[in-house]
Amino acid sequence: MLFAIACTDKPASLELRMATRPAHLDYLTSQAARIVLGGPLLDPEGKPIGSLLVIEAEDRAGAEAFAAADPYAKAGLFESTVIRPFRAVFKDGAAA
Repeated sequence: MLFAIACTDKPASLELRMATRPAHLDYLTSQAARIVLGGPLLDPEGKPIGSLLVIEAEDRAGAEAFAAADPYAKAGLFESTVIRPFRAVFKDGAAA
């Protein structure tokens, strides 16, 4: 089952994000088989202010565990995290 994980950074936390980024990327690389897509959410100036991931998980508990294990979450970067089931209707320019 697919889940969308949308995380919003705490205000004025760009330094924490950048310091934690290598561990975050290592974690995502270790979980690459589960990730459908992912990347930072950006402010109008193009600076990261959050994260969006669409992942495969057995159930909501699995998606929550995935999100909680992210070094960004462990470092306290996020002000909020929203996890919702997701259904792909279009993928790679075609109906899914």
